[in-house]
Parts: sequence; C-alpha cells; structure tokens
Amino acid sequence: MASRRNRPINLPAPYLRRIWLDPSCIADRAAYPFCLPFLQDDFELSFDRSITIIVGENGTGKSTFLEGIAVLAGYDEAGGGKGYMPVDHSKALEKMGGQLSKALRASWLPKITNGWFFRAESFFSVARYQDEVNLEHIPGVPAGTPPDFLSHSHGEGFLRFFEERCQKQGIFIFDEPESALSPARQIEFLKLMRRMEHSQNCQIIMATHSPVLMAYPKRPPAAVIEVRPGARDRRTDGSLQDHAGIL
Repeated sequence: MASRRNRPINLPAPYLRRIWLDPSCIADRAAYPFCLPFLQDDFELSFDRSITIIVGENGTGKSTFLEGIAVLAGYDEAGGGKGYMPVDHSKALEKMGGQLSKALRASWLPKITNGWFFRAESFFSVARYQDEVNLEHIPGVPAGTPPDFLSHSHGEGFLRFFEERCQKQGIFIFDEPESALSPARQIEFLKLMRRMEHSQNCQIIMATHSPVLMAYPKRPPAAVIEVRPGARDRRTDGSLQDHAGIL
C-alpha cells in the first residue's frame, strides 16, 4: 500500500481543488483563528490553477490560512515534509493556524501528500531537523548525508533548499519565501516557480509581501488572491496588478 501511495500521479496540478469552512466544527467563534474576519460561515476558495499567490496586509490571516491548509495536507504546522516533526509544540505559548484544519474541508483530485510546507520563520529548526534525520532521498547524494543548509548564507541556504526539494511531484506551500532573498535571488525563485509550473506536477500555494513574486504572470496557470481586513473582502487576479506595478 505504501508503494502505491508513493507512485507518481498521472494527472496535472492542481491537486487541491477546493477548500471550505465547516462552521459546525467551530466551538468558539471568538477564539483564534476562527475569529479572523475572512473566515465567514460561507468561506470557500477554489484552486483552478497550478499556482496561487496570496497577498495582504500583516495580520489579515495569510500565514494562519496556509498553516491550516498544510496540516490538512499532512504537514506539521511548523513546516517540513510529510512525517517531519521539527518542533516540539507541547510547551508552545503561541497560537498557530493548525487548529484551523479541524474546521476546514477539502476536495482533492486526487489526494496528494508529497511536497513541502516552507515557513521562513522556522527554516532554521527544519534545516537542523533535516541534518538529524535526513528522511528524504536526494539524487546524487549518498543516503544518510545531512543536507547542511545552515552552512550557507541565509539566502543561499533558502535557494539551495528550494532547488533540491521543490521540483518533485507534490503540493508546495510557501509562507514568505522571499524573506532571506535579495531581489536577484527572488528572480531565481521565480524561474524555479516557472520550472515547477512547466512540469505540470507541482501545485504552489504561496503567501508573499514581495512585489517581485507578486509579478508572476497573472494569466493561467497563476492566480493572485488578496486577503483584506474586512470580512468577505477578497480580490483576485487583475486587480492586484496595480499593487505590483507601483515599483
């Protein structure tokens, strides 16, 4: 059964097709993260393209939303791949978006759990965890060899990580991947996104504040969604081009 689940899927991305909120699973509407304004009872979001870019002001819930999707897809809310547990959450004081997954429902075609959840905030912890366990096969690298992303500069470590981990079939969730990247490195990341798009077997859901990454072509297969502070207030696609075109 395990080998069957790990076989490549002969269908193009996107694999996660729709996500919606089930209000009956929310015990306390005033509790975080269910109090976020965009999470109305009728909230739903469709993914009809292989790349979805989520933008918005600080505090609108972008990262929380990605954490909820990541947990729903089988990743730890701190980041990593399937089966990774890079952080001990037992003594954590902060509230994260993983709780949101309990009230989210998803439609997949088909369900896929290969991929990665990248959180810029926890990259150090995930990279150190990878050095300890090295769960993944890396072509050309002997089994058991620690990847050692942390011996590079912050930005170089990010980019090397993206190049090595993000070109296999799967769903890839990026939370502010630009945080350690110079403008030139962000262009390199855009090129990686284009290669992932052309492979037709990678779905990307990304939250970003970077005008460079927002400028990814707003045509199929990329969609841009803005989460705004007001309830029910979301814009998609072309209306965001002015946002990216300011610079």
